[in-house]
Amino acid sequence: EEYFVESGGGLVQAGGSLRLSCQASGFSFGDLAIGWFRQAPGKEREGVTCYSSRDDKTNYKPFVEGRFTMSTDMSKSTVYLQMNNLKVEDTAVYYCAASPKFCGSYYYYQPNVEYWGQGIRVTVSE
Repeated sequence: EEYFVESGGGLVQAGGSLRLSCQASGFSFGDLAIGWFRQAPGKEREGVTCYSSRDDKTNYKPFVEGRFTMSTDMSKSTVYLQMNNLKVEDTAVYYCAASPKFCGSYYYYQPNVEYWGQGIRVTVSE
């Protein structure tokens, strides 16, 4: 069975930091674009960041650029999302995701996502 396991969410005050982890099980994401989406309460799910090793490209959406950093540890089949200077508006359920497309607009098009994490809640308080 192929799936992701996410961890690291929780409650943090505005200005604080959290690190999310997402480990692949049953498959290797080395040839896939990997990244994160999020869904805030009452809103649609949106892309946050992605990386594809095939072209060594990383993309961050403007609302997280400079605050969030994604990294991968291929030896552990794990992708991380370091979130610094968190804002109340970052409150959401975060999903790791993998797509056979390259990082960019095709990755963020959700029907292209092949694997989804189960989602992990991040709550940022004032």
